[in-house]
Amino acid sequence: MEEKRTVVITGGAQGIGRVTAEMMKASGYQVAVWDADEEALSEESEKWASDPLWMAVACDVSSEDDVQMAVDATIARFGRIDVLVNNAAIHANKELEELELSEWRRVIDVNLTGTFLCVRYCAAELKRNRGSVINLCSTRAFQSEAHTEAYSASKGGIFALTHALAVSMGPAVRVNCISPGWIDVSAVRKTSASRQEFLRGEDHSQHPAGRVGKGEDIARLILFLADPENSFVTGQNFTVDGGMSVKMIYC
Repeated sequence: MEEKRTVVITGGAQGIGRVTAEMMKASGYQVAVWDADEEALSEESEKWASDPLWMAVACDVSSEDDVQMAVDATIARFGRIDVLVNNAAIHANKELEELELSEWRRVIDVNLTGTFLCVRYCAAELKRNRGSVINLCSTRAFQSEAHTEAYSASKGGIFALTHALAVSMGPAVRVNCISPGWIDVSAVRKTSASRQEFLRGEDHSQHPAGRVGKGEDIARLILFLADPENSFVTGQNFTVDGGMSVKMIYC
């Protein structure tokens, strides 16, 4: 009997991470959700407690000790790691003069350093299993709204880190990133934060695709990039934004 492949999804208890965890589990993966939000992780744990293909690990990806522990716990439970989805991210969107250095550092620590730490400590397993890393970048790495300096810088770093890792870890491990645009996961949150955002017709129509994105739009691409059959795809960034970044706007 072929051994099931294991995916680690950071920030997997809410949003895009949660949608991805559900889709990959439905596709036959063993799923390890690493998340620092205790409330969200507890709710997901209650939902999947009896499922042998799912596990939860409390993990702050900016903590080297936490990441090492999470790797050990995942291997102890599932015996292997084949795919790493670096999805965990925070933001501190403030006017430049109000953004504290500690806030800047926290965003970089979680979003960028956390991605590095997770790859570093999963590397041996990923190499052994000829696995795949999928990093969540953002269209904010390439275009900005005001007051997003920390978040944009962290995502720009992920773009560069992705192609560096692809060269360093190939051919055993493929490394790619995805840059989502407007993805509505406002209702895919822990109970205390789940509030479906009201989307206007204008919100949808400004996208050449005709709608705002959904978590499933990103999860389907993650599933594609995780598939070992797609072994010629590495070092790439995939923009999934309904065409917004190619649309010219005149005032």
